[in-house]
Amino acid sequence: MAGDIYPDFPILLIDDEPSWLRSLGLLLERAGFTNLHKLTDGRKAQSLLAEQKIGIVLLDLMMPGMSGEELIPLIREESPDTVIIVVSGMNQVNLAVQCMKLGASDFIVKTGAEERIVTTVRNAVKLWELKRENRAIRDTISKGPSNPEAFSQIATTNRYMASIFSYIESLATSRQPVLITGESGTGKELIARAIHRVSNPPGPMVSVNVAGLDDTIFSDTLFGHVRGAFTGADARRAGMVEKASNGTLFLDEIGDLSAPSQVKLLRLLQEGDYYPVGSDLPEKINARVVCSTHQDLPAKGKERLFRKDLFYRLQTHHIHMPPLRERKDDIPILLETFLTMAAEETGKKRPVYPQELPVLLATYHFPGNIRELKSMVYDAMARHQGGTLSMASFKEAMQGHPGSIEDSPPPPADSTGNPFTGLEPLPNLAEASHLLVMEAMARAEGNQSIAARLLGISQPALSKRMKLIREKKEV
Repeated sequence: MAGDIYPDFPILLIDDEPSWLRSLGLLLERAGFTNLHKLTDGRKAQSLLAEQKIGIVLLDLMMPGMSGEELIPLIREESPDTVIIVVSGMNQVNLAVQCMKLGASDFIVKTGAEERIVTTVRNAVKLWELKRENRAIRDTISKGPSNPEAFSQIATTNRYMASIFSYIESLATSRQPVLITGESGTGKELIARAIHRVSNPPGPMVSVNVAGLDDTIFSDTLFGHVRGAFTGADARRAGMVEKASNGTLFLDEIGDLSAPSQVKLLRLLQEGDYYPVGSDLPEKINARVVCSTHQDLPAKGKERLFRKDLFYRLQTHHIHMPPLRERKDDIPILLETFLTMAAEETGKKRPVYPQELPVLLATYHFPGNIRELKSMVYDAMARHQGGTLSMASFKEAMQGHPGSIEDSPPPPADSTGNPFTGLEPLPNLAEASHLLVMEAMARAEGNQSIAARLLGISQPALSKRMKLIREKKEV
């Protein structure tokens, strides 16, 4: 059956000894490799490589007609991605070195090498699949997303976000885990839902916030339990892994998992099976796992609070969501989107907002990211009584809030924080003040009220400084 063929690309075996070729084929088939082609004449290999994409070639060196040494560079020229493994009866170091120089990936001596052959082929399959996946990712990202409707819930015009969309599309056929990182409020769950929509599996997306779950509740929530597993377990209960069958299992706040739960998740990802609470019979997972966290997992790994092996397993595919302060070009479209949503929910007519509002918002650091901007817009709509949308509630939310201009900590006194350290000649106070005012006006796009907020002075005070600057230029 076609479904039993593995891997999905051919493995070519070349040896002039039919008995060895048969034995090698049986060895690989017993190890699960069934997509095999066999040749006793190396001269036929080039035409076969031209007809189809061969992933791996195992070949002998001493063959009549065309030797393995002659064949290696021809294979490399015809199919650069093909992994070449030499399996020879000759145990000579200089011969192995020569094969490597020609383009072979490994050199194995036939005698008693069955286990090594299987291991080498298994690693070569993984290597070829990784090369193919990386190539697909590069191709997809260079073309841009072809399925924009899958990302319709994410309002953006940012180029980095567009590259994330393309990367997600390139992962559509992969079954490997995806780790989404980023600060709180950056839209990690929306990205998880986009991954599910792009993959278009027949099953559902099931979301679980694992923050605060102890190991017992984690096991019961994810794996379910059998009847009689504990007091009160009167019936079998399906876990979230089972409910996500043929779909996507989204585990939010994965950085908060307890140590025992991390072990169980690692087993689930590595072995592909799990045990419902109270059961001795394993169940197979049939869902793609997507995880997210706002925490720094490598840092937690150094502190031994998060398993490094689990982190490496989770980040097979990694998407990092940028904070809003790094995609401020998205503020206008997000503002429009949230205003429309808030108007619909409050039953009010969507208002016009002052053109300087996006400029004002762009001066803010948004520690709460997109979620904070959404809250600001909804609060402004709740207060809105008619006419042009007031900026008062936005200014109130920004005033004195952690991450606001006024609340930003002063730069450190060392050389990394003082922009004037090492500057020769040192500008005088008037020159420094002039430059600072000009930069604030540039960031505020000429709006003195916003520039004054950036500088921490009143608008009249800024007007006086601007007047002095103009008078000095005219002198």
